Amino acid sequence: METDVRDRLLVGTRGSALALAQTKLVVDLLRGMSDAELVVAPLKTTGDALPHERLGTDGKTAFTGDIDRELAEGRIDMAVHSMKDLPPLLDERLVIGATPKRGDPRDALVSPAGSTLGRMRRGARVGTSSVRRKSQLLALRGDIDVVELRGNVDTRLRKIEEQGLDGAVLAAAGLQRLGLGSRITQAFSVEEVVPAVCQGTLAVEARAGDSDVLKLLEAIDDHDTRASSECERAFSEALAGDCDVPLGGYATVASGRMVAIGIVADPLGKDSARAEVEGEGGDPKSLGRELAMKVMERGGARIMEGIGG
Repeated sequence: METDVRDRLLVGTRGSALALAQTKLVVDLLRGMSDAELVVAPLKTTGDALPHERLGTDGKTAFTGDIDRELAEGRIDMAVHSMKDLPPLLDERLVIGATPKRGDPRDALVSPAGSTLGRMRRGARVGTSSVRRKSQLLALRGDIDVVELRGNVDTRLRKIEEQGLDGAVLAAAGLQRLGLGSRITQAFSVEEVVPAVCQGTLAVEARAGDSDVLKLLEAIDDHDTRASSECERAFSEALAGDCDVPLGGYATVASGRMVAIGIVADPLGKDSARAEVEGEGGDPKSLGRELAMKVMERGGARIMEGIGG
């Protein structure tokens, strides 16, 4: 049985078009690095089966927990997730074996009329399911009407037309990975709309004791991406961030130095607290916690108290 497992590695993922596209990216990176056959194994998750209003506070684990359980119990050999979907604490039996080079971290506007946010009509209807995006969009254009828009990428793009929206905001990386980058009419800078923590980053998990798979994954691990993700996740964890808190964080590494920005905003875009830190890239988690402390000192604590965070 052990020989069979090493000859054939099962790569677990959600069955959505984006999840499959992201898993293909990982599998393509790994091909040729091992004699093992890499087989994509789409799995159904609790999050895929339940309507959003029933996900409650376990929104992240609803999409990752079932897959991680399959991995921990040995029914698959690795799992590919969007890093931003992972909870702060992983199953103790699992580790992140690889963080491939990050994709585009920015948020992107898709407008049927080809418009940018600044050129949209007064009262334009813009769709998003993210309180983080909503708060920052309203800070840029307080006159727009932000409309609830949920579902996979293809569902949200279809609903733009069906609901007669002026546009919608999605992750640039997701659109690009699905070959839909041409639909983007405006990519917001990371200063205009601070991205979700780890947006554009993939996490490939493995069992903590699976040395064969972990050695294989080392070859596709990008050091700078891993450091940035550790900083951003530490920032979010220090603020007890979840899907209901308008929180964004973004870190970059250049020449051994790390720069990170973070924001906490109220849902209506009336108030925000942001900060920036810079330091050596060798301790990204400490830098993330420092960023969280600065954001809280600059008004984040007041904002989070006001929204029940």
